[in-house]
Amino acid sequence: MSFLSPQDLCHLGSTNQYWRLAVQDPLLWRYFLLRDLPSWSSVDWKSLPDVEIFNRAFSEINDNTLYDYMAIYRKSCQQKRRSLKSNRPRYRAVTSFLQSLVTQAEPRFAMFGPGLEELDESLVVKMMTCPETLLIADLPLRQIHGIGSGISFYFNNNQKFNILTLYSTTSVERKRARREQTVTVNKMFYQESSIEGNHQAVHYNVIAQVKKVCEVVDGFIYVANAEANKIHDRQDELAHILAMIDPALGPPNRPVLFLSCTSYEDVKRIPCVYMAHQLQLNQLRQPWMVQDTVAANLTGLLNGVEWLLEEVEHKNAQ
Repeated sequence: MSFLSPQDLCHLGSTNQYWRLAVQDPLLWRYFLLRDLPSWSSVDWKSLPDVEIFNRAFSEINDNTLYDYMAIYRKSCQQKRRSLKSNRPRYRAVTSFLQSLVTQAEPRFAMFGPGLEELDESLVVKMMTCPETLLIADLPLRQIHGIGSGISFYFNNNQKFNILTLYSTTSVERKRARREQTVTVNKMFYQESSIEGNHQAVHYNVIAQVKKVCEVVDGFIYVANAEANKIHDRQDELAHILAMIDPALGPPNRPVLFLSCTSYEDVKRIPCVYMAHQLQLNQLRQPWMVQDTVAANLTGLLNGVEWLLEEVEHKNAQ
């Protein structure tokens, strides 16, 4: 049965009781999951498989911890998530029309992360110079002491949203670091130490200027460097992410879009599911999605923006 596709097996299992039981072989579905999962281009807070699925050999799993690999595959695969999205109630279009009659402020997002500065191709420059993908609505009108500036775009040429890009240092310092191949100090955060039990813990806080941004935005875009040939400090990245989305800085449950970004299509990438586990996104309390993205041609960017705008719309409707 391994020669059949997962979709064919699901159809076969719906024919009668015998095939329904036959196609639920856990070893078969574990094979499908580990084979197909690296090729999926997105994963979210609802569909991320448990990390133990990858870390434990099938022979180590006993009857008490046996995973329903078929259910995990169906929950995680992109085709299933797309079908659930397409089956949303039809009244949403009417609701959107009625909401369009009411003047609303455009959604604002804070974009940050090492993928903005470490890649050979600039994601921000590409976003500003590809009107066929993202049309600029308004040029930068505000700046925060040289750290970042807000740019408004049109999604699908009609829905307006604003992105405030936050860099770890000024442009002069970033250029010097790339030229001299040195590491810059991230000026968006500062460290604080505290005593937890018998240990000294170090955590990050955002500086005052960035705090003002976090207090007003509707969500966050984190640009991760997904190039497999680079060295990454994911623990430090997680600490920065948690500092930015601290519930004390703004409304709870604001969505976070993770752009798992490479410079070019042919660069070997870290699969988005592995990226989610490396960043320990299961620790986050709000909706999130990891979307594979390519800076050179913006592949995947619109899928991520669409998800982000829908999450904000859903949150506002509650």
